[in-house]
Amino acid sequence: MAEREKIRTLVVDDEPLARSNLKVLLRKDAEVELVGECASGKEALEEIRRKKPELVFLDVQMPEWDGFDVLERLGGNVPAALVFVTAYDQYALKAFEAGALDYLLKPFTNARFETTLVRAKERVVQGRSTARTMERLAIKSGGEVLFLNVEEIDWVEAADYYVCLHVGGRTHMLRRSMAEVEEEWKAKDFWRIHRSAIVNLRRVGRLENGADGGSEVVLNDGTRLALSRRYRRELHERLGLARSRRPEEPGMGEEE
Repeated sequence: MAEREKIRTLVVDDEPLARSNLKVLLRKDAEVELVGECASGKEALEEIRRKKPELVFLDVQMPEWDGFDVLERLGGNVPAALVFVTAYDQYALKAFEAGALDYLLKPFTNARFETTLVRAKERVVQGRSTARTMERLAIKSGGEVLFLNVEEIDWVEAADYYVCLHVGGRTHMLRRSMAEVEEEWKAKDFWRIHRSAIVNLRRVGRLENGADGGSEVVLNDGTRLALSRRYRRELHERLGLARSRRPEEPGMGEEE
């Protein structure tokens, strides 16, 4: 029987002693491979993107970026098993809402840790044979952490280094780039229609010709968004409206 692939694991905590304790416990398990440790949220984001661990033990309260900041910036690239580790129990509900597998409250016993690790390994092994899809987003707003179902978003608007998520008349800021959102959400039927707009195709009511000769996407709630020539043909194909290009139609590389 082939040896099972080890579980790539990352430890994130701003306290050196806390990181050390977790590493000692993890190194006792032959099925775990410790791929690194981080002392800040910013470092954690970089390491998760670079090393792609399957299991992460993530502290909640850290300087600059806390655990929920890291989640917000990860978007759909959240590890298969995420365990929050903190000395404050008031974050437990938010942690589980964010999709955490478990919540370790400091100080915890070795037995409590072992229980968590067994569950984490089961989650990772199960996830290796199951395609993962992003369903919810964690967004920090006004001192709160909000959780949005991706399918509820109407459209996405570029805003410098952020994006604005338009949801039923409300707007939320997400610390992601348009390029990241476009790449991650294509499988969720979100499509780029302009350099500054991505729409949920389920919210598209109709396409119209604008007064200036351009095209517009009209959502079910009446929102009108410009459709650039660059993305027009791909959108038509995605909506099942593909047609042959007329000789007089502008080049697809032009931007309205």
